[in-house]
Parts: sequence; C-alpha cells; structure tokens
Amino acid sequence: MKIAYTGLNLPQGKKKYNDEIFVDLAEKFQPAKVSPYYFEFLPDDYEAADVIAIANEYVLDLLILDMEKTESRLSRTDDLSEADVLEKCMAQLEDQKPICDISMDNSERAIVRALSLLSFKPTLVYKDTSPDVDIVCRDGMDKAGRMFFYTVGKEEVHAWLVEKDTGAAMCAGKIHTDLSRGFIKAEIVSCEDMMTAHNMQDARSRKLTKLVDHDYVIPMNSILDICFNT
Repeated sequence: MKIAYTGLNLPQGKKKYNDEIFVDLAEKFQPAKVSPYYFEFLPDDYEAADVIAIANEYVLDLLILDMEKTESRLSRTDDLSEADVLEKCMAQLEDQKPICDISMDNSERAIVRALSLLSFKPTLVYKDTSPDVDIVCRDGMDKAGRMFFYTVGKEEVHAWLVEKDTGAAMCAGKIHTDLSRGFIKAEIVSCEDMMTAHNMQDARSRKLTKLVDHDYVIPMNSILDICFNT
C-alpha cells in the first residue's frame, strides 16, 4: 500500500510494518524465509497513492484542488443526479472535510470516482505532525478497508494485504495466479488458534481448521492453505 503524506514527519520510501501477529508466527515456525509487509511512503504524491495522510494545517491545500475540479464539472453538467452529488461534495469540501467521509451509495460513488477527486481516496488527517508510523499504517488499512491474511510453514511465513470481504479464490490469486485458476478449496485457521497448535496438521486433527469454497469471505487474520489443480 502506498501512502502519500504532507506536513508529517514520516519516513520516505518503504517501511516494514511492525505486525505482532506476523512476528509471533515467524517465531513459532522458524521458517527459512520471512516476508513481512512493507508500506511505501510518498511525500506529496497524491496521484500515485492508495491513502493520503496529511497534517491538519495542510488539509485546505488538498481540498482546494478538489473544489476547483468539482466547481468546474458542476458548471458544465446538465445531469440533475450528478449535480446533486457534486453539490453534496462542495458542501463537504467547504466544511474542510475530505470527500471520502461522505456516506454515498454505489451510483453516487461512481459519479465521484469518475471525477478523480483526490480526497475521495482514504484520507487521514492528523493534528500531531509526528504520528507513529505503525499507527499511520494501521489507520490507513482501516480507512481503506484492507486486512492481512497469512501463509505459514517451515519454508516461509508471509503476510498478504487484501481488501476486506475478499473471497478465498481471490486471496489464492494474491499468492499466485495459478492458485486462483486451479482453486479447489482453501483450508483456513485463525492465527489465534494456530498459536495453540504445533502445525497445520495438528490444527487439522484438532478440528481448528475449516475447508471453504471459492467465494467464502476470508476473515481478518486468517491463515490459508490452498488446495488446487496444477
């Protein structure tokens, strides 16, 4: 995940996320390879970012860019539905609040998305200009609706970031496209339960695991083992 920031004392470039669950799993399995998740911090690069983190005193500078774009489109549209949505956006921006905090239905979101407003991206506003890096990462995940799942074993322990409510086959595709194409089932276990077991086989024998189908929504902080055809 890429986080653009302005007015905050944050590191530039990639930063390893201090994930306590990942650390516990790595200590338990002692794998040959560990693959923690790295966030990338981009100063002022809003266009390239998935999430924006900004100091409170700089919020208006960001929102003015969206105001100009919204006003321009509002002056040209003949669509009453679009105009209603844009007027709602203008009221939000004039109140010095990001667009992402407006409650919208799918059709309204489609109109705003087409306009590419910057603050439609998940936007975090901080009064403290030196926020903790891991807290910013966690806040960014929450605001963007993202979560981790994990794969574990003696070869590797790996943290994977996906959107919440992602199905099992799509999670498999995150690991490798072949796993998605040949997906049969996914065996899942919570990280909490795995910490009480010796390994996946032990968790299976103790009925801590569950076999799930293609569209099963993977819960946050799950460990996945994918069954697939080559």
